[in-house]
Amino acid sequence: MAAKRTRASTRPAKLTHVRANGSIRMVDVGAKSSTNRRAVAEASVLMSPPTLRMILQHTAKKGDVFAAAQIAGIQAAKKTAELIPLCHSVPLTHVEVEFAPQSGKRINVRCAATCSGQTGVEMEALVGAAIAALTIYDMCKAADRGVSIEQLRLVEKSGGRSGHYRRGDS
Repeated sequence: MAAKRTRASTRPAKLTHVRANGSIRMVDVGAKSSTNRRAVAEASVLMSPPTLRMILQHTAKKGDVFAAAQIAGIQAAKKTAELIPLCHSVPLTHVEVEFAPQSGKRINVRCAATCSGQTGVEMEALVGAAIAALTIYDMCKAADRGVSIEQLRLVEKSGGRSGHYRRGDS
């Protein structure tokens, strides 16, 4: 069932990808100056303690979970413009995916992306974190059907006209 659309809900304050008539567009960033930009995103993968031990002990049947998820996250960040319709192709200069096991049943996934360009890299960091988390899920689903992914979010961004943002600072 389609959500009821009202004038207020279809035209919030200033959506850069929406024209006055409601159609969408890719924003023209051609006149913007290139600046160094960085974004960090994270996601949490929850699982049973035995599944986390399996990952940490490198005994997963599909292989090294962290290595596969790291490569998948980096590749995904590089392909963001192919996946998200209105994203610009960004000349990434660095992508890093890291994992931090927590509390015996959680892995925090963190993806940082950088570029020198005319638009930000938030979507690249978010896509990288999401796909790394999904890869962990894929590699562990046979051992633990209860694996879940939570809290995909932007943690920090810098560069460009809007300046620096850190979650919790707003």
